[in-house]
Amino acid sequence: MTWALILGLLVLGLILILLEVIFVPGTTLVGILGLVFSGLGVYFTFINYDSSTALWVLGLTAIANIGVIFYGFKSGVWKRFSLKDTISSRTYDDRLQGLQVGLRGKTVSDIKPYGKAEFGDMIYEVKSNTGFIPAGQNVEIQQLEYNRIIIK
Repeated sequence: MTWALILGLLVLGLILILLEVIFVPGTTLVGILGLVFSGLGVYFTFINYDSSTALWVLGLTAIANIGVIFYGFKSGVWKRFSLKDTISSRTYDDRLQGLQVGLRGKTVSDIKPYGKAEFGDMIYEVKSNTGFIPAGQNVEIQQLEYNRIIIK
């Protein structure tokens, strides 16, 4: 019965470590449980058998667990489960289309230093370099950078 318990713990620990490496990399919970079960198997071996047998079990368990980890990383088995597609599009690519430096508009809300301003018939989120600007004031685009509109 003792060997069955020890082998069961060691095999369960090995399987959990293999699952961690192949199926759920990065979560670490399954891997930690695998190490705990392997450690319990080695611990019970030290309690129930002489030290030479326990050291053999410890060595074989360490080799098996390290082997499983290396197998998982070297074989590329886990690459089947990772995404390979990339997203190359960006959001708001044409958000500033039709705007240019020097274009005049009117603030719709208080700008402190961020707020809303209307240019043409569209309302945009803007940033003031001069600090607070009350609603209803005429403003001018001073700079367009990335997706930000800087006004004065």
